[in-house]
Amino acid sequence: MHPLQLTASLNTCLRHRCKSIGAKIFQRTFTKEAENGGNLPVSAPIIQQVLIDMKMPLEIGNAMIITQCPKIFRTTQAGNHNKVYINSISGHFVCEHCNKQGSWSDLQDNLTMIKTQKRKSTFECFKDLENVKPYLVDSSQAKDTWNSCVPFGDLEVEEAIKVKEMFGLENLSVETLDRFGVRCDPKQQVVVFPSLVNNVITGVKKLTFHSNVDEASQNIRETYIPRSGPTSLFGLDTVDTSVTEVVLTSSEIDAMTVYQETKKPAISLPRGFSSLPQEALPCLERFKVIVLWFGDDIRAWEMAKHFSKKLNSKRCHVIRPSLEEPGPVTAYAQGIKLTSVLNKARPISHDSIVNLSHLKQEILAQLMHTDHVAGVKWKRYPVLNKLLKGHRRGELTVFTGPTGSGKTTFISEYSLDLCMQGVNTLWGSFEINNVKLGKMMLTQFALKNLTKHLDMFDYYADQFMTLPMHFMTFHGQESLKKVLDTMSHAVYVHDIGHVILDNLQFMMGVSGSEWSDRFMKQDTMISAFRKFATNMNCHVTLVIHPRKVTKNRHDGELGIMLLKFDKETLSFAMRPDKEKKKSEQDGGAEVEDGGEENKEEKKPDEEEL
Repeated sequence: MHPLQLTASLNTCLRHRCKSIGAKIFQRTFTKEAENGGNLPVSAPIIQQVLIDMKMPLEIGNAMIITQCPKIFRTTQAGNHNKVYINSISGHFVCEHCNKQGSWSDLQDNLTMIKTQKRKSTFECFKDLENVKPYLVDSSQAKDTWNSCVPFGDLEVEEAIKVKEMFGLENLSVETLDRFGVRCDPKQQVVVFPSLVNNVITGVKKLTFHSNVDEASQNIRETYIPRSGPTSLFGLDTVDTSVTEVVLTSSEIDAMTVYQETKKPAISLPRGFSSLPQEALPCLERFKVIVLWFGDDIRAWEMAKHFSKKLNSKRCHVIRPSLEEPGPVTAYAQGIKLTSVLNKARPISHDSIVNLSHLKQEILAQLMHTDHVAGVKWKRYPVLNKLLKGHRRGELTVFTGPTGSGKTTFISEYSLDLCMQGVNTLWGSFEINNVKLGKMMLTQFALKNLTKHLDMFDYYADQFMTLPMHFMTFHGQESLKKVLDTMSHAVYVHDIGHVILDNLQFMMGVSGSEWSDRFMKQDTMISAFRKFATNMNCHVTLVIHPRKVTKNRHDGELGIMLLKFDKETLSFAMRPDKEKKKSEQDGGAEVEDGGEENKEEKKPDEEEL
């Protein structure tokens, strides 16, 4: 098993406490795996060499290495719909003929088994490989939800108008909504967006309209079925197989607006611009040009550049953020012709930068959206927003403090705060195991002591599992190369934007006889992680022993953030002003920001955690 996966049998951690109070515990699993295809090394040359050695057909695609199903590639059944797509970075494969997906090591095992079979026609591919899963599967729950609703075309005209206004769909025609399979339930005030691939409903996005009795406040709640959300793209089934150019947007309404106003094929990401699942890449392989139109949000622009690397930047064109080229729905509302905006799409990669004109729109966007450029804001620690301005990609944070001062407890909630706002997070806990960390993080998420509220465990655990949170399974000493490889894999597969490593000394271990050797090793590691943060455009947070840093490069300020620890919720809260004087005497949490940021948090009067 590859070291990158979330372990969390939190109920095991609670069960021992429950025996003493006679509480009834139901067995459940609390895991989210993120595999890298075993421990076998994966690279495009390795994949190509194995296929050549096996005398398999080989085609170099845009983001995939393409071959035929190993069982039938020499038979008359071989054809366009029997391809195997192998991700050249992660090794993840999809077999169209067998409707299976899995890791590179699983595919190698299957190839080896087929080669040893005398009667290949009776051999069942991937039969004994437990980690291989079906690729396209009808979700019964999603299908039932979709079937319980009706097409907009079946509604009376006035009723259709009312539902469209309720959900902000008034600019879309009934024909467009029906073309994309969007359905609604006027009585329940629900609209459903399906993810259809080859007429298979892999999941749905469900919007539910809520309003108070007096209708003073209204809101739309968004849920996904299944809970993990679809991994396929919305609108893909509306694109003809002969089409080679498509517009990729970050929302379903954007995609439908583009198609309706330009008649150009358009699809959207399954969960906004937060992630592009690797399971969706094979479906995009046939397109020679992909136009990424995510709007003028700075974070969306960053993700567009990140996704272009996954998709092969040579075929990606982008709409750069500017006032003249906002998102599709905004552009339509402002009376801007969407065709004219699409005509301004340019390749995302250039051989060289000739002059400032290539950067003009990006600079303007940063000047216009200074709040977004500053990064994601903390909700539980508003003082951090003043000191650090926000959490930004491409930077390194160093968090220090003495043993027992609460570094892990604080950084757990610090990262959870960001994750709850959509920052894809990867935790590497080298000091405490993931079950203990998961228990602490779940308590902070619930803001309740779950030992005293066992009846609410499933509720909060299910909510927590919807967060884009992943954990490495490393513990204790580990090689720098292995950790960096895992982090790189996570950034590619899960679009990780924040990596936490706690702590550097435990990861280093005790090797090295001289203190100078250990210091040089630590300095080398910090340098490697700083380079990783820059090259991968990912924020890295390191927990280490104190190292004084007194610089602030992002318009923030050095300062003190006073904290008070709540033992029940394992959460830090801002201390009231009246306690400020006493807190400063006891020691607060010092936060310093820059290319590296240093945060110290001292509370000797609190219980050691």
